[in-house]
Amino acid sequence: MRLKWVGMVLLLTLAGGCAFDSHVKPVEYLDDRTAMTVGALEQPIEMLPSVRAGGAHLFGKRPSFAYLGPIEWDRSGTLTYALWIHIAPGSNQSLADLRSPGALTLVLDGGAQVLEAIDAPQLGKGPYEPVASWGQTAYFALTPDMLRQIAASEKLELDALTTNGSMVNFVPTHDTRAVLTDYLQARGIAGD
Repeated sequence: MRLKWVGMVLLLTLAGGCAFDSHVKPVEYLDDRTAMTVGALEQPIEMLPSVRAGGAHLFGKRPSFAYLGPIEWDRSGTLTYALWIHIAPGSNQSLADLRSPGALTLVLDGGAQVLEAIDAPQLGKGPYEPVASWGQTAYFALTPDMLRQIAASEKLELDALTTNGSMVNFVPTHDTRAVLTDYLQARGIAGD
C-alpha cells in the first residue's frame, strides 16, 4: 500500500512539473514517405489580429487568426528551412492567395520582409496541422540568418493582404523569443 502511494505522489509530481512548462518545445521526426528528418515546433505560434487591425477582425462571428512555425528539412545532411503559415480569415474578411507575390509581410525590429512562397516536399505527414478547414496554408523561404533575426526580434508581426487590397496585421499571443531561441539551439543553428 505504501509503495502504491509513493508511486502516485511521484506520478503527480512529474505531471505537475510538465503542466508548468510553458515553452513550446521543438520536435523532430523521420518522415516515412521521404525518409527526410523534419524539425519543427511541437505546436505552431498562435497569432491574432492586432488592435490596430480593427475590431471587425476580433469580434465577428468567426475571428481571424494565424499560425506560423519554422521547419527544417534534412535530406541526408542537406538542410532546407521554411516558414509554415496558416491563416484563417474571420467572417468579415477574405484573404488574397497567400502564395501570391506580396501577400504576406513579416515585420521585425529591423524592418519588413516580404515573404516568398515555396513548394514544400510532399511529406507523408506535415510538420504542423492546419487549424481551420476554411484557412489557407503555405510555406515560405527561410534562411538560418532570417530565423535568427526572427528569434532575436522583440517585434514579430505578420501583415496579410486581403482581397480588397487592405492588410490585416497579426501579432503573437505571447513573447516568441524563448521558443524560437530553443528551436535554434535544438537545430544547432543558434550561433553565427
